[in-house]
Amino acid sequence: MVDLKYKHSALSEQVIGCALRVHTALGHGFPEVIYQRSLEIELKLAGVIFEREVEQPVYYRDIKVGSRRVDFLVDEMLLVELKAASEILLAHKSQVLNYLTAYKLSVALILNFGQPSLAIKRLVL
Repeated sequence: MVDLKYKHSALSEQVIGCALRVHTALGHGFPEVIYQRSLEIELKLAGVIFEREVEQPVYYRDIKVGSRRVDFLVDEMLLVELKAASEILLAHKSQVLNYLTAYKLSVALILNFGQPSLAIKRLVL
């Protein structure tokens, strides 16, 4: 059996490598959707198993009150949220922590393409 911590680490490295290729090619300044589509191409080329725009319902007192979509769900265990902002804010971290809870997962990456260098934040519940 593969160690789960190793699996998360290996997936994170693979995704970050793909994101770095996208950022190197495009730089910063595009809307988030451009990076999302480009990262999708890189992930496919790298053979990474993922889903894009995965929707998850949100419940309050067992009543569905809405839904959220994560940019990428990698190998059913790693959430990846993209940003194209001047910096990763506390609000971005809170959003992703809420996603981890909703999706019942423990590890996520925030990848911010809006800075001169790719900004990466790994969050663990």
